[in-house]
Amino acid sequence: MTAVSVDDVRDVINVSSTEIPDTKVSKMLKRAEVTLELETGKEIDYNSCTDAEKEFITVLAAIYAICYLTGGSAVGLSFSVGDQNVSVLGKAPPLDVLQAELNRMLDKMREPTVEMT
Repeated sequence: MTAVSVDDVRDVINVSSTEIPDTKVSKMLKRAEVTLELETGKEIDYNSCTDAEKEFITVLAAIYAICYLTGGSAVGLSFSVGDQNVSVLGKAPPLDVLQAELNRMLDKMREPTVEMT
């Protein structure tokens, strides 16, 4: 099991704690955790999760961070990016790339697992 850190989220979009404080990122991590729980019907803890859950939570929280930094909005898996502070995100991957990765991971996590007998 592994934990998602606030720095994991910042690393995805190449920003520092000056641009987005730990308290904000921590709230985004919790929102991403709850969203993943609702989408999968599983109990998840971002402080102790699988590698796949960590990746999903990290990417979703990074998208939330992009929305926060640009003045956009995010509800669940729906996002709107504003035009404020876009220069801060000069090194961030494009939002559509992150969204595609997020959807791909969620599809895999929703697949039923086959038990070995």
